[in-house]
Amino acid sequence: MNRALVLACCFAVCLPSGLLAQTEVPKLAAAQAVPAELTAHLPAGRLGGRSRLTVWGFQVYDATLWVAPGFKAGAFENHAFALELAYLRKFKSEDIAKRSLAEMGRQRSIPVEKAANWERQLTDVFPDVKPGDRITGIYQPGQGSKFLVNGLLQRPLPDTEFSRLFFGIWLAETTSEPVMRRELLSQTTP
Repeated sequence: MNRALVLACCFAVCLPSGLLAQTEVPKLAAAQAVPAELTAHLPAGRLGGRSRLTVWGFQVYDATLWVAPGFKAGAFENHAFALELAYLRKFKSEDIAKRSLAEMGRQRSIPVEKAANWERQLTDVFPDVKPGDRITGIYQPGQGSKFLVNGLLQRPLPDTEFSRLFFGIWLAETTSEPVMRRELLSQTTP
């Protein structure tokens, strides 16, 4: 396989993608306080778990889950939480949005018009990223989601269906990355 094809495939999978991706737990401190920018959104939050997405040897991002008291993994959509992705590679906004929608579509069929609308919204909210950039999604049951980019609040996405499917990429039992899910939920209640 030529180098260009390998790199193209790697960049096409900036989010979990089944058999191509492997995860490993980063060597970071297990106990850590909720980041300051999240305390207003998740005041009593605590670390739920963390994982690293690695695709064909390329480290893509570190994921950290922060959860509210009483969080239950099997009913994640009923609890407040925040999921941070700290990028280790460069990706275009459009690629992040497309990959997100592909993963959301693994959970259930999304009508074409709705998918196009969600893709536009994701592209508007998510910038191009480079190593060190962080995108943090904040989920509040019944309210949809908010996103922070490098700690700065972006416009909210109040669509609860979108939010449940988006965070299901990592937290739903049907995720394409069950090892990553297990690591992210490792310090939560089953």
